[in-house]
Amino acid sequence: MNDAKANTAGTEARKARERGQTLLVYKFIEANTNSRATAPMTGIAEQISAVEEQGWRLDHMAAAEGKALTGERVALVCLFRAA
Repeated sequence: MNDAKANTAGTEARKARERGQTLLVYKFIEANTNSRATAPMTGIAEQISAVEEQGWRLDHMAAAEGKALTGERVALVCLFRAA
């Protein structure tokens, strides 16, 4: 699942570069079993890396937590600038 998310992020980042965008805002969502625990965010690093591999640099990031019917989720909204 995380590889698929990273591939999708990379593809969307490449398309944004091809359109000539200089800013990209991307939302990454992680299903979280315990948002109060300190732990790696599974798959997030791979997704950010996939975007950066397409010529983007992470500039700002904001996080938000929410509860949906399927459980707790963390969303990272990332602003990338063309490198």
